[in-house]
Amino acid sequence: MRVAINRIMVTGANGFVGQLFCAEALARGLEVFGVTRLSGASLPNVKNVVVSDINGTTDWSFALVGCDVVMHLAARVHVMRETSDDPLAEFRHVNVAGTEHLARSAAAAGVRRFVYVSSIKVNGEETSKGTAYTEQDNAAPQDPYGVSKWEAEQALHCVAKETGLEVVIVRPPLVYGAGVKGNFAQMISVVAKGVPLPFASVNNKRSLIYVKNLADALMLCATHPAAAGNTYLVSDGEDVSTTDLLRKLAVVMGKKSRLFSCPVVLLKLAAKIFRKSDQVGRLLGSLQVDSSKVRRELGWVPPFSVDDGLKATVKDKI
Repeated sequence: MRVAINRIMVTGANGFVGQLFCAEALARGLEVFGVTRLSGASLPNVKNVVVSDINGTTDWSFALVGCDVVMHLAARVHVMRETSDDPLAEFRHVNVAGTEHLARSAAAAGVRRFVYVSSIKVNGEETSKGTAYTEQDNAAPQDPYGVSKWEAEQALHCVAKETGLEVVIVRPPLVYGAGVKGNFAQMISVVAKGVPLPFASVNNKRSLIYVKNLADALMLCATHPAAAGNTYLVSDGEDVSTTDLLRKLAVVMGKKSRLFSCPVVLLKLAAKIFRKSDQVGRLLGSLQVDSSKVRRELGWVPPFSVDDGLKATVKDKI
């Protein structure tokens, strides 16, 4: 049985996940306060709230009045061209201090639950094939973003202990869907153009989550009584290899899958030479997530399959 809520505040409301989540919340009859950093980023039927910056001093009082739940999606994410001399300090400024301050402000305003969208990067960057990350694994973040997300989680546990605020932490892997950017968008573009790719022999496994599946899981985390105080890893539950993913994308776009084999060792060497080791490493390595806890404890079943998600993702590319 779910807890009834009336008003929810969503940070990062105009982002990739935020827009979809706001639409899901509205469809379920909730009043949505959408927090953005852009005054012109209003969303249909969402009460837009503008903040200039998220940090340890942001004034949240005007946005939290009457809210039952805070869905915290906003964050400083991976920066392609980092210019800061101290990236970790910049990540901590927003992701740690900003998150803790928001949680304390929420508790003071009488908010019941705080759902924090963290990242699978808290667990690490890669798993051995056939081995999946779980909530019980020790944290092993490898970059400033992952470190800041882990530290934010710890700060939230402290706030929960001190104030009674119900905290729920969700760690998704790669999120995809219509409007996705970054490496996934580049992959779609390359497949659409019919560019031959040397990944036919790649036999890895990676967990993904379709953005609508994530929104559904987040809504459950906002309303299910058993979610309070828990951390959940979420995924579509259909792990795929890079080879399978490329082939699936080709099928849904009506394109030919132009894959050929190349020894993985040569792919890694080429990536090192062209300084693309991180990017190519994600295509060659495995990263699997065990989402059985959220399914078992909250009864969550992803409403969409990977094929459903991929069809929606490339709909405007066909």
